[in-house]
Amino acid sequence: MNQLNLPPYAVKITSKGDKQLIFDFLRRKYVALTPEEWVRQHFVHFLVEHKGYPKGLLANEVELKIGEKRLRCDTLLYTSETQPRMIVEYKAPDIALQQKTFDQISAYNLLLKVDYLMVSNGLQHYACKMDYTTRSYTFLEDIPNYENL
Repeated sequence: MNQLNLPPYAVKITSKGDKQLIFDFLRRKYVALTPEEWVRQHFVHFLVEHKGYPKGLLANEVELKIGEKRLRCDTLLYTSETQPRMIVEYKAPDIALQQKTFDQISAYNLLLKVDYLMVSNGLQHYACKMDYTTRSYTFLEDIPNYENL
């Protein structure tokens, strides 16, 4: 897998048949090792181990429903009252972060109305804070520590 612009961690990889699997410590199970999953696991470990995000408030692959349509948020951070606080969207390292990535995460946010949005392809990371009073957002210089949210 690609070298990422994220700190390394003790990756757990196994094989099942001809498929490689990576351990997702939030879902507590092995999942298919795809380039996007490689980014997700590194980013979530980065949030927990380096930015102080509580593991118990994070969830991967959260399903959302809009009428008959089903969407899947890559990672959600919840408040201690189990309200969505932040959405994180991942792309594989070879996928450029473009406007359609931000459009995708914005569509999720129409339902959830979170305080923060983040996107990462493992090489580039963007975070923004929503301001619903002015109907705007501000890009942050860095991924914030949990205590600064």
